[in-house]
Amino acid sequence: MSSFNSPNFNGKIFLNTIPTVVTKQGAFLKILRENFFDKNKHLREPKTPLGPFRSNLELLNDLPPETLRVTWLGHSTVLFEIDGKRFLTDPVWASRVSPFSFIGPKRFFDTPIGLDELPPLDGVIISHNHYDHLDAETVKYLGTKSIRFFCPLGVGAWLNRYGVQQVNITEFDWWDEIEFEGFTIAATPARHFSGRWLNDRFKTLWASWAIIGPKHRVFFGADSGMFPAFKDIGDKYGPFDLTALEIGAANDDWEDIHMGPLKAIQAQLMLNSSLMLPIHWATFNLATHPWEEPIESLIPDAMEKGINLLIPEPGETVEVKAAYNSWWWKRYK
Repeated sequence: MSSFNSPNFNGKIFLNTIPTVVTKQGAFLKILRENFFDKNKHLREPKTPLGPFRSNLELLNDLPPETLRVTWLGHSTVLFEIDGKRFLTDPVWASRVSPFSFIGPKRFFDTPIGLDELPPLDGVIISHNHYDHLDAETVKYLGTKSIRFFCPLGVGAWLNRYGVQQVNITEFDWWDEIEFEGFTIAATPARHFSGRWLNDRFKTLWASWAIIGPKHRVFFGADSGMFPAFKDIGDKYGPFDLTALEIGAANDDWEDIHMGPLKAIQAQLMLNSSLMLPIHWATFNLATHPWEEPIESLIPDAMEKGINLLIPEPGETVEVKAAYNSWWWKRYK
């Protein structure tokens, strides 16, 4: 068993900063019932396939030196272009997010850009080792490119397994930070868990991330339930020009580990940020809510609270200046 010199590790597993229930008692049987007998199961996926969506490759290959741009590629895969550098978060190109290639949540739309079409990357950021955030085949491909990988404690072993050379891996505990070519990369707490099978839960760390460039600051929230550390992160690394926060795959039985849209608004207010990019929705069927419900619940509450939202079409590259909403999902109602 691996041992980590971390205040967040008790000798066997990593712990959240506050007591956290991964699933409530009886939730597993409830999920089975909902997946096999729920009359509204058909609402969890689009009636017609989404897309096709296509990124503007000419635009992506022309990297402005002092601009903040973002391209949401689906779920938690985001290409951040910050002050002349490119960082890709939780890259998942798999058609299913599962230990098996033939069963498990299937992608609603093809990724808007091929792996071999990606512009040169300066860094890849991994939040944790769940299948919808750490995709083996995608990592194997990116690992051949000598790109720097930034990940939480213990996740480096998975990256090694998938072909990333150790020299290109930097592991972080919460609140660790490094200087990287004029940028600060910092791992910040998240309220979640890890594991790629039933017997390895909590054995590697999970994290959110702050990317701080010469002119712009971005927060990548990855997966997290609501907790007080959002304010600590905002106080230490804000104000952020953009925060990417999860709004989907929420469930009453998972409220400690997935925020959902309304709590994401609370987190946004705590993080000291001027603009929010909703992520972790409209890509895989991971929860029991209708697929478009997270965004349609988010928008009115954000308007009421005075929160600015950036909601691009998948694959669309947007310069981060102000609120933006393309309403693309309305076509698939």
